[in-house]
Amino acid sequence: MGKGVALFPAAPVFPRNRDVEHPYRQDSDFFYLTGFDEPEAWLVLDARGDAPRSILFLRPKDETREIWDGKRLGVEAAPAALGVDEARPVESFEEALPDFLEDAKALYFGFGKHRAYDALVLDAIEVVRGRARKKVEPPRAVVDTDAILHEHRLRKSEEELEIMRRAGRITGEAHLAAMRAAEPGRFEYELEAEINRIFRMRGAERPAYETIVGSGPNATILHHRRNDRRMEDGDLVLIDAGCELEYYASDVTRTFPVNGKFSPAQRAVYETVLRAQEAAIAATRPGVTLDDVHRAAVEVLVDGLLEMGLLEGERAEILEKGAYSKFYMHRTSHFLGMDVHDVGAYHVEKKPRPLEPGMVITIEPGLYVGENADVDPAFRGIGVRIEDDVVVTPDGCENLTAHIPKSVSEIEAAVRG
Repeated sequence: MGKGVALFPAAPVFPRNRDVEHPYRQDSDFFYLTGFDEPEAWLVLDARGDAPRSILFLRPKDETREIWDGKRLGVEAAPAALGVDEARPVESFEEALPDFLEDAKALYFGFGKHRAYDALVLDAIEVVRGRARKKVEPPRAVVDTDAILHEHRLRKSEEELEIMRRAGRITGEAHLAAMRAAEPGRFEYELEAEINRIFRMRGAERPAYETIVGSGPNATILHHRRNDRRMEDGDLVLIDAGCELEYYASDVTRTFPVNGKFSPAQRAVYETVLRAQEAAIAATRPGVTLDDVHRAAVEVLVDGLLEMGLLEGERAEILEKGAYSKFYMHRTSHFLGMDVHDVGAYHVEKKPRPLEPGMVITIEPGLYVGENADVDPAFRGIGVRIEDDVVVTPDGCENLTAHIPKSVSEIEAAVRG
């Protein structure tokens, strides 16, 4: 840090209505550095002296508030519990902040996320400027912490990967439970409830994102969230759901027939998507880019669309002009980690970034044929997506969620119980 000072705030508490708050979820960067999940806290990394130190400002113990809101770690216990060099009451942070900024060669801070925090830091800089007669200087440079920290988070350690494997196992159990619970006449939200039940029962803190259960034409809506339709005989059901375990996300999609049997058109679409996913997984290895992975999936999807008669024309022209995008309108992969759409630069020096060992990505091709599409009526309203979580290894990749039923025979057997 070159004699600089870094500041990391905990996530603020967001009100839901009146005296009710949204469930608290710590800021991912803050938790990555501290393992601390309480609000009203700041981490200071002070590298100005010869012995850099970490100082955590946090809420002190308070017997009255703990009766209402639960136990607090407290100032005295924080150094031993979290490994910081020093802990202080958070009430003293605002007053102490200008002292930390004196003669700091650079300030490391992520401006632009929370205006109140930005204002607090800017006010402290002004205080230091006012101390010029004391021969102290404010920071002369500001460095965005995201650019450094997110590079660390992008490459997962073996400990992080083991948590993600466990999250994948829980997510797999939840998807399997939803398949077994599906039957015509039930509502999408019943399968959502089954998914979330397994998440909590197996110790996951929360869903990593809002669970998507799209049946029939709802499967063609990429981010369908109402989950309120009654499932009908002959529907496909697309479930996009993953748990969050110890602040690490899983992100899995499976598509299956609610009655346990694919129709010929459904099977044709499904097997095309499955082949595309298998091709994309096979293409995933160090040195390739997410563009390469996407291209591997798209080429198979286009071949399938031509075979099914959903597209007509020259394959090369369809690929070049993107004519497939009316059936496949999203990318194949994104980074995965503490956030479901995890941090990390997708481009380096304006070029697609080569994959490296330790990076975790999703691979999630799909095909979505709208209810009113000008195609054979047998294909209308069919939406299929298949998604797994994959870590890049030195010689290829490891599918963290490969155990979840995916072939036609496995899917049909799982739905039938």
